[in-house]
Amino acid sequence: MLKTQLDKYILEYETKDFIKDDPVQFVHRFKTKQDNEISGFIASMFAYGKREVFISKLDYIFNLMDNKPFEYVESFDYKSNNIKCCDYRFSKDCDLVQILKILNKLYSENETLESLFKFGYEQKNDVWHMFQVVVDYFYSNTDESVTKGFYHLLPDPKKKSAMKRFNMLLRWFIRKSEVDIGIWNFVPKSELLIPLDTHVAKISRNLGLLKRNDNGFESVVELTNNLKTFDKDDPIKYDFALFGYGVNHKI
Repeated sequence: MLKTQLDKYILEYETKDFIKDDPVQFVHRFKTKQDNEISGFIASMFAYGKREVFISKLDYIFNLMDNKPFEYVESFDYKSNNIKCCDYRFSKDCDLVQILKILNKLYSENETLESLFKFGYEQKNDVWHMFQVVVDYFYSNTDESVTKGFYHLLPDPKKKSAMKRFNMLLRWFIRKSEVDIGIWNFVPKSELLIPLDTHVAKISRNLGLLKRNDNGFESVVELTNNLKTFDKDDPIKYDFALFGYGVNHKI
């Protein structure tokens, strides 16, 4: 019964209409893979708090880039740039500057975000280990000018948080649907983890899909495993169903 109801919400909400109010809209703005990667990475980092606020901030950031994120990163000048008024909650301008500097280094060495994530995944064929490799790369290439906001934008998987924004980014880039763009293929859809935040956790507990009281890594695994009983090959499609359930039941 629950699976039937959730499958109905997937059909209703995993549509193009979902895109306009979601941070995934930013990856749909661009046509090239490099633009998709960089816009998605930045959009996912800022995707917390009030949706209308962070979407407005992301609009501002991409406008600073003339809506050419890869070209902007490729020519980014760490010492002389136009990053200003990009503070958002915990993070400051200097934190975004550091991230752009590191992205410039990555792409200037003929690597990409895909190659970095892929390198991390293929070490152990494990998504969580992959996240650790990616975050460690950014941590190891920064300097003392960052604030604690840098570490909020790029949280440390060792702290066993839900890594909601990283899991959301991976959903965008691995799954292929009207919403998710599916530009990477080195992780099977079956290995993706649910992007868990307080809202998704509350809905999941109401539905009996999550028993744990915390919203950390173990809860991500528990909920994902329960969703695999509905579809072992693509459990994260139920991210849309949980969203739809919350909308329809005003949770």
